[in-house]
Amino acid sequence: MSTLPVFRWHLAPDGYATRRQLRARDLRPGGQDVAAQLERPRRRGRPPLVAYLYRVDLAKPVRPMTPGRWRAHAGMMRARRTCPECHRDAGYVIPPTLGSCVTCAYPEEQRAA
Repeated sequence: MSTLPVFRWHLAPDGYATRRQLRARDLRPGGQDVAAQLERPRRRGRPPLVAYLYRVDLAKPVRPMTPGRWRAHAGMMRARRTCPECHRDAGYVIPPTLGSCVTCAYPEEQRAA
């Protein structure tokens, strides 16, 4: 097993990109293995931050959104906006920390207003 080439932060050669950088170019890794990694040193003995790099020449185009994928995405977002207590669309993604819409989570403050 060979080890990955390691580059310092901001010093990766051309031809390598992170997942986000690939996505900005409308590309995806496309099943390829990680080709290299970036390391950003940190202070006080903490381990370095690591970012994995992929080869741009082996990247594939992002798959287009089909009508079925758009429907699935809309359904997923609808489920995240629907309050499990009052079953209404809150108009925003319900925070997992609350578990319900603000009106249901803090009913006493809604009556005082």
